[in-house]
Amino acid sequence: MRASGWRRGRTIGRGASAAVSLATSVSSGEVFAVKSSELSRSRHLQREQRILSALDSPFVVSYFGFDVAAQTPGAGLCYNLFMEYAPRGSLSDEIRKQGGRLHELAIRSYACDILGGLAYLHSNGVVHCDLKSQNVLICSGGRAKVADFGCARSPEEEDEDERGFMRGTPMFMAPEVARGEEQSPPADIWALGCTVIEMATGRPPWPLVSDALSALHQIAFSTDVPEFPSWISEEGRDFLSRCLRRDPLERWTAEQLFHHPFVVASRVANPPSKSDWISPKSTLDQAFLQSLSDGDDDDQVLDLPEEDPFERMQSLIGDAAPNWTWDETWATVRSNGGFPMTEDGRSTNPITDSSSSSEQLVLSRNPMETGHDRGDRSSDHNLSETNVVPMAEGRILTCRTNNCNFGECQLLHDEQGGTRPPQVPFGHRTPIFLSICDVLF
Repeated sequence: MRASGWRRGRTIGRGASAAVSLATSVSSGEVFAVKSSELSRSRHLQREQRILSALDSPFVVSYFGFDVAAQTPGAGLCYNLFMEYAPRGSLSDEIRKQGGRLHELAIRSYACDILGGLAYLHSNGVVHCDLKSQNVLICSGGRAKVADFGCARSPEEEDEDERGFMRGTPMFMAPEVARGEEQSPPADIWALGCTVIEMATGRPPWPLVSDALSALHQIAFSTDVPEFPSWISEEGRDFLSRCLRRDPLERWTAEQLFHHPFVVASRVANPPSKSDWISPKSTLDQAFLQSLSDGDDDDQVLDLPEEDPFERMQSLIGDAAPNWTWDETWATVRSNGGFPMTEDGRSTNPITDSSSSSEQLVLSRNPMETGHDRGDRSSDHNLSETNVVPMAEGRILTCRTNNCNFGECQLLHDEQGGTRPPQVPFGHRTPIFLSICDVLF
């Protein structure tokens, strides 16, 4: 993307060296996120760009491009990384929204998505090095995606000076990493186990450790592993036991865990689709507009492109045809059996037994279809008070409700046996009549 082709919106996140803002493309209206850092402090962001630009997976946040530009006129240069916008925020945000812990079905689903991302990364020689709930994003459709590759290692990014450099968050570090040994794919598996505990408890995996230094010492030199949640299922406990083994050679790989019973049902029920790969594409996105309305800087207000109302309505309606299958949402209304109606709307049918044979039709109970006139949707228009009267030339629908001219609506047969459009009095709009026409003939 070119620097002149997008507008910055509200800040939605901030880290030690970078801030994340909403943004939109001026030409297409595409909504995305931009991660920005001062150019002089953008080493980790540039590393993330090089790694992310080589990745392409539905379980990894999508990369859209980068540029170098001044954030405001006269200001210093910023390095801007463009990526997929996650409407629901991070997995950490989701845990907080759910009251501090997730239900096991959600844990299984998110763990499955994270494993999909780790399996892809490891197969391409990439180690994330800082996996935790804050670095997993919940994108469109509820898909969890691995994000934030500022600490990641890849064969192309390997630096001799950084080979023994410790990366990541101490509470989520594997024992070998805490000891300063090689940081390899098994370290990400340990961090996944810690993240599952975080989803289940809302707390870090070592809740009794007060500071990072103490955590590193306990992780590196004790025989302890994080405590498993007491309420989680046996499958969940077994899954954690495969992740949280102190010897990295004994931990299962991401590919092996991807077939574990704890996550396999989620993998089958929610396979990735092409729509999981992209960010929301419309500036009508509710979360995006809300974020703009919360901003204080008038210069950050985005120019929203016009949208064709017909195309918008068509996308909402879809291509599905009406479903006239009989079910509990339909009510039976009996006809008048061919007898005419009196002037006050009463039936002249001498047979009052409801079990007598008479013609039947079905009407929807949809509240949008119960009123004969859009201006009057009161319960006075009861379905049981509507009659269908066979006449020589066709059928007349008659309503017994006072002051309703529904009885003047006719549906006539033509000479070939078909039907002609209903003869509706001027100004009389009746959704219920349209539903009847589709069923009668």
